[in-house]
Amino acid sequence: MMDDARTLRLLTEVLDELPTTAPDRLLGSVLDDVQAVPQRGRRPSIRHWRNTHPGARRSKLVPVGLILGVVAVVALLQIVPRTGVGPAASASPSAAAVATAPAWTATGSMVTPREGHTATLLQDGRVLVAGGLVVDTGLASAELYDPRTGSWTATGSLIQGRAWHTATLLQNGTVLVTGGLSTASTTPGADIELASAELYDPRTGSWTAAGSMTEARSGPSVALLPDGRVLVTGGWASTEPFGPKLASSELFDPATGTWTATGSMTERRHGHSATLLPNGTVLVAGGYDSGRSASAELYDPITGTWTYTGSLPEPFLGHSDILLLNGTVLIAGGDVPSGPGAIGSAHAAVYDPDIGTWTATGSMNTARLAHAGTLLPDGRVLVSGGRFNGGRQSATYASVELYDPATRTWTAIADMTAARSGHTATMLPDGHLLVVGGVSDSAGHPLASAELLASTGGS
Repeated sequence: MMDDARTLRLLTEVLDELPTTAPDRLLGSVLDDVQAVPQRGRRPSIRHWRNTHPGARRSKLVPVGLILGVVAVVALLQIVPRTGVGPAASASPSAAAVATAPAWTATGSMVTPREGHTATLLQDGRVLVAGGLVVDTGLASAELYDPRTGSWTATGSLIQGRAWHTATLLQNGTVLVTGGLSTASTTPGADIELASAELYDPRTGSWTAAGSMTEARSGPSVALLPDGRVLVTGGWASTEPFGPKLASSELFDPATGTWTATGSMTERRHGHSATLLPNGTVLVAGGYDSGRSASAELYDPITGTWTYTGSLPEPFLGHSDILLLNGTVLIAGGDVPSGPGAIGSAHAAVYDPDIGTWTATGSMNTARLAHAGTLLPDGRVLVSGGRFNGGRQSATYASVELYDPATRTWTAIADMTAARSGHTATMLPDGHLLVVGGVSDSAGHPLASAELLASTGGS
């Protein structure tokens, strides 16, 4: 018979091997092992138990008496659970876990405060922030955020200062910036829209001219096509003789560095969205011409033509658009369908490209415009910040909420460290969400601050 110390040690080792879940199943399993012992007294081995219970690691022999001792201890586990032991935390937390964990943390501040800028995730994992607006002036400066150090460093400046432009990561790793405003002013008609475009090379940190679009435009919507070309649609041009909203669209070909006009949309649009669908077509939805639009249309890159598709449940303007993992498109928020000025909407809708129709889905908890929408790695959508303009109720938000496509519902989660609208939100390769800049209040004070949300279900 073994001494007490050896028995205790082996008992401890066996307990270490046991999962802490389902004590009833463990008890029955150990009893089965005891019953399987031959009458002549041969000892069952942990090797046998390990072969039938994945996760066990050792193969020492254990006497029947020790097994019976384990039975007693396992029975006690049903009454006094062990603490500090359990399965590893999941890499993709549930919605409830994210909703209860305030995970926003400040990261390094930008060199320059800005709103109306662009943020582009580069192939090496850094984030390029370019242009934007401060004190009614379009910025030419650009800077890089390095997630490994949490720091910002200035990089080459744009050739032309601009705000409310677009930025697209091309297949060769460079970044195409198009259009925007060279200045911004509170005086109507004083803004200068740009036709110029430029390319940023992360290897050299410099910008080079990329020709000019066929039309100057600010606030257009863009989509990177599967063949590497960039489609630019609509936008605002105050010098247009038939109205400032544009129906025209054009293509940039990185192989030749040239711009070419393509088919015009069926409607003039500003404040619309453009989303590349899995079948290679581009969905354009909502926007503004003489009024807020509820129409949507599809661009076919093969024919260069536009065709109407199903109408939205209601007009949308200045909304966020997200291609979901199941191939449908979610749009949310923006301006309300009616009323003076920009107020803010809580409504959302989903487009199904298989049948070409829109369906209203659950509304956000907070009406908002100038917010940011981001697809998380687990398939949910995070909407952050924004503002609501309603006289005495005007406000800029720090609030954040999640949309779950499975339940079609929104859940509020922890607020950002700062209220902001007109900011950017970029998903990093490690699953963190980077939020940058924007305006902090109704007075239009731009922010240099940035922050990270860690619990997004990333890898």
